[in-house]
Amino acid sequence: MPSNEVNYLFEDGFETKGKDLMELFPNDGSRWTNIQQVNPDGGINEIEIANSIALEGNQSLRIYAKASDNTLSKMDIEKGGLNAPEGSTIKIVADFYIASTDIIENLLLIDLECCSCWDATVSNNQCPGIRLMMKANNLLAIERGKILGATISQTNISFPRNEWVNIVWEMKLSQNDDGINKLFINGQEAISELGMNMPNADIFQAEFASNGINFELQQPLIYERIQIGATANPTQSDLEIFIDDVKLEITE
Repeated sequence: MPSNEVNYLFEDGFETKGKDLMELFPNDGSRWTNIQQVNPDGGINEIEIANSIALEGNQSLRIYAKASDNTLSKMDIEKGGLNAPEGSTIKIVADFYIASTDIIENLLLIDLECCSCWDATVSNNQCPGIRLMMKANNLLAIERGKILGATISQTNISFPRNEWVNIVWEMKLSQNDDGINKLFINGQEAISELGMNMPNADIFQAEFASNGINFELQQPLIYERIQIGATANPTQSDLEIFIDDVKLEITE
C-alpha cells in the first residue's frame, strides 16, 4: 500500500491509575467513547482493567463475554468520531489474548462501521461495515455480510490461544472491487485480496428493492467508529479475552 502522511492517529494501551475503567472515557473524547454491553438472558458480561495478563506496560483490557442464548451476547469498547472516507487507508493494530481452548467459530473481534450512511427512512439501522470474524479451525477472516459481500477467508495461519497474538488489519477503502484488504497475524500475511470493503449504493439499493423497499445510501460515505472486544459472541462458550496496545491510523 502507498505510504502517505498519517492524518489521524489513535493509540491506547489501557494504562490507568488504580485500574479505573472510567479513565478510558475522558470528557474530551481523547480516549474511548462508549461501551457496548448486551447481556445474554443467562448471565452478565464484564469489562475491566486487568493486570494479571498484560503485554506492554502493567495493564490490559479484560473482556468477559457470556455465551449467547436467546439474546446475542456482546461486550466491547468503542471509539467513535472517526472519519475514514472512501479512498483512504485505515490500519488497525491490536494484541489479543483469548484465554480458552473452546471452539470459537463466528466470534467477532473488531467491527468497523458507518451508521450515518444508513437510510433513515428504513427502520432498524444496521450500521453497515466490515468485521474480523473467527471461522472454523481458528482461522481469522474478514466478514463482509453487513455490506452485502462474501467473507474473505484464509486457510494458512491459525489464531493461537492462551498467548498474545498481534493482529494488523489494513485496508484501502472502496465500495468497489478495487479495495485493498490485508490481514497479518503475528507478522505473517494471512490475507491480501482486492475487493469492496465499504457499502455500495447500487448493491444496497438493489437488495432492498428486491423486498419492495426504497433504500438510498447516505453521503458522505465514511467509517466513523470502531468496536473491539467480543463485538458478538454467538458461540456456546463463555469467553475471557484480553486486549492491549490498540493503534488506529488513517491516511489519505
